[in-house]
Amino acid sequence: MCYAIPGLVKGFDGKHAIVDYFGEEKKALSELLDLKAGDYVYAQGGFVITRVSAEEAGKTLETWKDLFFELKEIDQKASRLSPWGAARYDHVRGLMERALSGGKLTQAEILGLLNIADPREQEFLLSAANHIRQEHHSNSCCVHGIIEISNMCAEQCHYCGISAWNTKIPRYRLSKEEILSAVQGAVDGHGFKALVLQSGEDAGRSVDELADIIRAIKKRFGVLIFVSFGEVGEEGLEKLYAAGARGVLLRFETSNAELFKKLHPGSTLERRLAEIRKAHELGFLIVTGALVGLPGQTQQDVARDIELAGELNVEMLSLGPFLPHPATPLANIPAPDMADLIQTLAVARFALPAQVKILVTTGLETLSPDARRAGLMAGANSVMLNVTPVDKRPLYDIYPKRAHQDDPLAEQITATIALLESIGRAPTDLSVGAG
Repeated sequence: MCYAIPGLVKGFDGKHAIVDYFGEEKKALSELLDLKAGDYVYAQGGFVITRVSAEEAGKTLETWKDLFFELKEIDQKASRLSPWGAARYDHVRGLMERALSGGKLTQAEILGLLNIADPREQEFLLSAANHIRQEHHSNSCCVHGIIEISNMCAEQCHYCGISAWNTKIPRYRLSKEEILSAVQGAVDGHGFKALVLQSGEDAGRSVDELADIIRAIKKRFGVLIFVSFGEVGEEGLEKLYAAGARGVLLRFETSNAELFKKLHPGSTLERRLAEIRKAHELGFLIVTGALVGLPGQTQQDVARDIELAGELNVEMLSLGPFLPHPATPLANIPAPDMADLIQTLAVARFALPAQVKILVTTGLETLSPDARRAGLMAGANSVMLNVTPVDKRPLYDIYPKRAHQDDPLAEQITATIALLESIGRAPTDLSVGAG
């Protein structure tokens, strides 16, 4: 199954193509010089990715024609608010209505939602977040793939299992041919239209070598490439963009500068934020966020984390749990509860701009097998599947017992599609700002 639906180009608005999907029109930035009205295209993240023949598009659209609207109906029913909750929890409903109209929440209001402790009110909060998600993004759910190309890392982050603290883990680096093979399996074999290339903050390659790999991918495959190589500097970002990468996944981890410094020896929050802002300035889509449950973190910090993400022109929020690794200095710190993470995702949906997608992270899924469904029903609308060769996944040991670590890609896809269809979501990127 394809993880995008082809759309018909109806016209242009400057550099943006106006693309029709079953009567809905979206705009997507086109870098295809000869694109014209009447062409069919795949789009992801607000970019036209590739042209597709009318014959192929017709087959896919025929498959989707009835299912697309059936899923929408399921999702609309699932996202309706209970009249009882709306009447009883006036404050939450008021903030929901402000979010729906494009208004901003104050940090104090974000903190107030994070601190809701009554189970019935929490339930209404999650339901309201799902309602906001449905209003802003309809039933779309981005399904991206991630390829962990290397576990080499020179950094000493206090919580990460592939940091330099871990002297026992065997290190690996996928060859260019292995990376291209993994991309081919994901794109040609399974229909992925967006992939993240991820490594430790020293991939064992220069930025020039990484850029060469990206150029090779873009030459052979119609796919949106995100890079997640840590901080590469302004020149590195420019080279990766020129090679064809169009997204950057780089968490700021925490908005508390002192806490960041303690957790990341040799780095500063100021430098991390400067890199994220420069990436946006260069035209990259930004995926960023924070960890919840860090030792020394307060609820005020979490509220500021959400607020900061909104200030960074975020395309997708990656908000995951702190998960202790036995080979790091924070080995004995307990992980947070899944319920706390789900509530935080819901609050983020209230507080962030309408176009922002929210990812159910693998870290969250590692806390509980129910986390993906719970996150999607609390305002999230993106999932990421592991496309890394199965034999290398255990070596990308950022935290123990990662969800889906041993699951073949075909099994991940089958389970994901079954879950999405059960809750009325379409595995597409047709939301605000997207194709």
